[in-house]
Amino acid sequence: MRLPVLLLTILPAFAQQPASLSLAGDWLVRVAVPGRPAETLSVFPSPLLQVAGEPYTNLPLFNPKAGGWVRGAQLNPLKAQETTRRHLLDPASFSLSDGTRLLTPGADYEIDLEWGTFGRLPNSRIQPNQTVYAAYRHAQMRLDAVVQTANGAIVIRTGEPRAAAPAQPAIQPGERHLGNIYIPVYLKKLTPEHLFPVLETAYPETPIAPTPTITRIKKRLENGEKLRILAWGDSVTDATYIPNRPADRWQEQFVTRLRKQYPKATIELLTQAWGGRNTASYLAEPPGSPKNYQETVLALKPDVVISEFVNDNGSKPEVIAKRYAKLEADFKAIQAEWIILTPHYTRPDWMDLTRERDIDDDPRPYVKAVRQFAATHDVALADASLRWGRLWRQGIPHNTLLLNAINHPNAHGMRLFADALMALFQ
Repeated sequence: MRLPVLLLTILPAFAQQPASLSLAGDWLVRVAVPGRPAETLSVFPSPLLQVAGEPYTNLPLFNPKAGGWVRGAQLNPLKAQETTRRHLLDPASFSLSDGTRLLTPGADYEIDLEWGTFGRLPNSRIQPNQTVYAAYRHAQMRLDAVVQTANGAIVIRTGEPRAAAPAQPAIQPGERHLGNIYIPVYLKKLTPEHLFPVLETAYPETPIAPTPTITRIKKRLENGEKLRILAWGDSVTDATYIPNRPADRWQEQFVTRLRKQYPKATIELLTQAWGGRNTASYLAEPPGSPKNYQETVLALKPDVVISEFVNDNGSKPEVIAKRYAKLEADFKAIQAEWIILTPHYTRPDWMDLTRERDIDDDPRPYVKAVRQFAATHDVALADASLRWGRLWRQGIPHNTLLLNAINHPNAHGMRLFADALMALFQ
């Protein structure tokens, strides 16, 4: 059987002809660098890790009505940002004891095997302040780098296993990064979808025709005027989860760069954000609410509103068109310019994706609706989705930029929003 080869093309963002990665066996990768013989290298399989006697004190009651990640205590190695990582736990391996005897699932405790959270039951033998001990097996994610070292050797550099957002191994000065090998959970063997050759080293920037919105904003910036920018969004804008907050939030990265580009201007940044909500949530809030749209968005009298709502993705395109037309009219009424950010890529199954490569085109109806709306109205569009869709071409599975493996971007992911916004001002 002939194994598939990932064919590469020379792109403008790549000065050297890329290497190709193909399979030579279940855990063997053939690396072909133009101008030299191909080499076959071994990849270290991702093992199941054994945990025994892990103590948990003050075990909460199991709550079957809560989200899977908060139904009880979280198994420590499965923890990601705010949540646990789904499917890391080997379901058949979990047991719980009080130190002398095994406890009984369904009587003493219950566990969500998908999310790895567990808690005691009302009539359990487990006392509220008692220490219990968990034993189980679990997997982790990993990102390995294929590197040509400074002396010309081709090596696979093993990454650090993590529950979520595995980091790419460091590439040293003088080395060439040829690609990455993505090892998600419970991988029995590599497939072509796990090979991520570096096809381009950066997003291929192309000139963006300025909209009237951007022309007016640029004129104010160039004239050294004062500009009040409101970043309005959901948890990705609030970003309480980002380690280096507020500096790494997308709006902070963008305004820092904008101030550098327009040093004469006085730029004020405000943020109004509501995690887990969307634009409809704001519009539905009554007067006096901390998130009332009139009082916490329009009343701020921003000169520019930049909206980021990945949570609007749940609304139908026709609903988005109607709601966004209202927002446009409201912003015009207070003489505010509007820039819409398209959303980042989220958990693949939320986007009906079965892989993390060959995904340039965003399949979400919301994204298509927003692009159409911006094209037919005087609204600027910072299309961050395009940048997320091409991450695989840089050797990056997009899920490795999500700190919770669901929908919360890390600093690199936040930078893609800032990149999309700055592209409007070039």
